[in-house]
Parts: sequence; structure tokens; C-alpha cells
Amino acid sequence: MKDMALWNEGDWIAAIAVVVLGIFLAIGSKIAIQKEPEFAGHPKGLYMLFFAEMWERFSYYGMRALLIFYLTKHWLFSDGKANLIYGAYTSLVYITPVLGGYLADRYLGQRKAVLFGGLLLAVGHSLMAVEGVHGLTDPLLKQADPAINVFWAALAFIIVGSGFLKANISVMVGQLYKLTDVRRDGAYTVFYMGINVGAAIGTILVGYLGETIGWGYGFGLAGIGMLLGLVVFVLGKGALNGAGEAPAPLTKSREMTLYGIGVAAVAVCWALVQYQSVIQSLLVVSGVGLLGYVLYETFKLPKEPRERMFAVLFLISLNPLFWGLFEQAGGSMSLFTDRYVDRGATPASLFQSINPIYIIILAPLFAGLWQWLGKRGMEPSAPAKFGLALAQMGLANLVLVWGAQAFGIAAMTPVLFVFLYYLLATTGELCLSPVGLSAMNRLAPSYLASLIMGAWFYMTAVGNFVAGKIGEATGGHGGEMSKEKLLEIYEMFGWISIGAAVAVLLISPVVKRWMHLDTLEDRPEPKAE
Repeated sequence: MKDMALWNEGDWIAAIAVVVLGIFLAIGSKIAIQKEPEFAGHPKGLYMLFFAEMWERFSYYGMRALLIFYLTKHWLFSDGKANLIYGAYTSLVYITPVLGGYLADRYLGQRKAVLFGGLLLAVGHSLMAVEGVHGLTDPLLKQADPAINVFWAALAFIIVGSGFLKANISVMVGQLYKLTDVRRDGAYTVFYMGINVGAAIGTILVGYLGETIGWGYGFGLAGIGMLLGLVVFVLGKGALNGAGEAPAPLTKSREMTLYGIGVAAVAVCWALVQYQSVIQSLLVVSGVGLLGYVLYETFKLPKEPRERMFAVLFLISLNPLFWGLFEQAGGSMSLFTDRYVDRGATPASLFQSINPIYIIILAPLFAGLWQWLGKRGMEPSAPAKFGLALAQMGLANLVLVWGAQAFGIAAMTPVLFVFLYYLLATTGELCLSPVGLSAMNRLAPSYLASLIMGAWFYMTAVGNFVAGKIGEATGGHGGEMSKEKLLEIYEMFGWISIGAAVAVLLISPVVKRWMHLDTLEDRPEPKAE
């Protein structure tokens, strides 16, 4: 234990994170032991899902904070290749919810799907603690280090585990409320805070251990976080009031077959994450197939549900641009912070916690703002909020570029501009992500709920792969990132995002009419005409 007199900024940040984690765990314990069915105006089930997702995000974002540095500093991939691997991995994380959502809708139910996904995640995060030797080649054997295959397997388990857990736990939040319950958007914002409490604390603690003590310690802590999430989910089953159960009785043999499909998917992802070019083709082919199936189901619906689905598809289509820029945080933006920002003694991975910390602070303000505007008939529609999100993401890029250029390319960029970048990216995210989650669950027919949530994450996957390609471009032809090239790429996409925002704001009144919010009722939606 280092003497407190010798602590630097990173040590103090990690200590504060431990204290904050303790406070949240105390609050969770209080909610768990109380007899009342609600807490602060929401059912206890929401808070059980909050804490289960908090631990899952603790592990996922903690591992994500270290991944780009692990790829470049431990396995010694080039900057361009590391960004591409990062983008491929995160894109697959968002593709697999289509599989997990479909199997949950039709057979497993959301609760069992989440439990199975959590088990796969625990295995994956545990495997990440196996480091192998330094670099891609074992210096003693003069051949490829076999531990790299354990690394690919760890990524594959995390990818498929996220697919079974991510979309389905979001759907379960919606199942706790009626469609017309005014608390729904607020519930998703509370849930989104749970995601970001875990993300902030996990990023700080896992990143701190990984960069200051050893990669295995950081990744090991991420695995412990996932196990705690599983414990919370299992013990809190009673608070769900039947939400997430299987749609029909499920035989043991069929259930085992479904789990077998999940394990087979791990093997497929183990291969895919190593060959990133295949993923690009997969995204195109599967995207066309998914769109075709959703449109097939959409055109069988009566007029109003059909137009709601058109609105859903429009909102989903905006994901790739926003997330392609936003997800630079874990790739090129992290490398930029590590090499070109005056950050003192703070490990670069800890800066990824800025975004979730901003969300924890700002999410209640945004939730209150939407309610305040809604009561006065002034709340922007969901498509208008998406337009505002794109505008703010574009501004985040341009502010960073301006700050770096103003202080000189040769000089270290003041850390203030990193905070401003994440502030604008975060306010953009709050206009898009919780709003989108709520819109997917609210507008989609009930029998397509998890599939549409999966499609939302699928287009986020496309955005993550785009992020990898953008990050690869910052490496130029030689694969090593330069400050000048990164700023050039960031400026170009900043203006593209602002241009897209203007177009979305202009068309948003039409999309709002498609949503038919005035006739949305708590009744079973027709499956087809």
C-alpha cells in the first residue's frame, strides 16, 4: 500500500471511486431490505435491474477502458490495427443482441437469457486475466504466443454474453410499466444512470489497476464485477413480478439446445474477431436480411402500427453516424489523450470515466427537463432529440480540433478540451440513447419487442465498426497515429455530423406524425391484418 503522502491524482481518483461504490452499495442494500413494493416512485424491480446492469457495465466498461492500451502496449498491434480490432469487437457486441433478443422473444424469455448471458460474460472477463508474454510472439519459442487465442476466446465469450444480456435486460425495464405510464422515460433514465455508475467506477478501478499494477489485475477485477452482477440478478428475481418469463412452457431439452446455440456462437465470434474484413461483409449481408424481415413484418400491420415502425426504422438509421463518432472514446480518443494531452499523473484510461460521470450528473437534469417541457407542450419529439444529438456530437469534434490547433500542434493539448469534448458528446448521448431505448420499447409491437431492441443495438454495432474504420484512418498509411491526421479526420466528421443534424431536424415533424402518440394505448397490438 503506497503511503498517502505519495499519492498522485490517479491514486486519489481511484480512492474516491471506492468510496462512491460503497455508497451505492449501501443504498442498494436499503432498497433490497425494505418491504414497500416501490422506492422513490418506481417499482423495486427497476432498482434490481439497475444494480445488476451496474455490475455488468462495471466489468464491460472497465475492460473497454484498458482494451486499446492492452492491444497497443501489450500485444504491440499498430495504432490502426488496434483501432480496427477495437471497432470489430465492439460492433460484434452490438450485433449479437439480435440473436439473444430473438431467442428470448420466441423461447427463453428475457430472464433466462440474461442469466445465460451473464454466465458467458463471467467466463469471458475471467479469461481476459490470462496475459501471456509481452507482444504477439513468444521471444523464447520464436513463434506466435498461444495466449493470443485465449485473448480472442475471452472477447468471443464477452461478445455473445452481451448479446444475451444487453437487449433483454432493457426490455425487462419496459415490462415493469404500462405503455402509457408517464414514468417510463424516467425509468429508462434511472436505468441509464445504473449503466453509467457501473461504467464510471469500473473504468476508474479496472483502468487504474491495469495501468499501474498489471493487466491481469485490472481484467480480474472486471470478472469479479460480472459475478456480483449475476448474484444480484438471481437474488432479485422476486422483485420482477413475472417480467421476463418465457412466452410458453419450455422443455429442458429445448432449453439446452438454445444454450448450445449460444456456445456455438462463441466459436463463430472467436473466428470473426480475428478477421475484421469478414465482419464488414457480415454487417452488410445481415443488415439487409434484418431490414427485409422487419419490413416484411411491418407491412403486415395496420396503418398506425405500420407507421410507428417506419418511425422506429428512421431513428435506428441514425445510430451509425452518432456512435461511429462517439465510440472514438475507447479508441483513437484514448490514444490521443495518452500521447498528446497534458494529463499530469492520471492514467489515460481513467479519462474514459468522464462520460459516465457526466451522465450521472446530467441524466436527472435531462429527465426533469423533458418532464418540465412536456407539461408545457414544449418537449422536442424523439426525432428532434436525435437531431440535437448529432449536432452536439459534431460540435464535440470541432471544439477538440479548435483547442488542439489553438495551442499548437507541437504543444500538449490542455486537458480542459478533453473535458469539453466529453461534455458535448455526453449531452448528445442523453438526447439519443435513453430516448431511443424508450422509443423502441414503446413503438414496436409487443411480439417484436426484443427483436426491435436487438435491431437498435445492431445499428449501434454498425456505428462501432464505423468507429473502428475512422480510428484506423487516424493511423494514416503507416498505421501509427499522428496528431495532425487525427485532427483532420475529427474536423471532417464534425462537419458531416452537423450537416446531418440539420437534415434530421427539418424532417422530424413528419417522423413525429408517424409515431401516433395520441392513439397509443395499453392494449395488445395486432400481429397482422
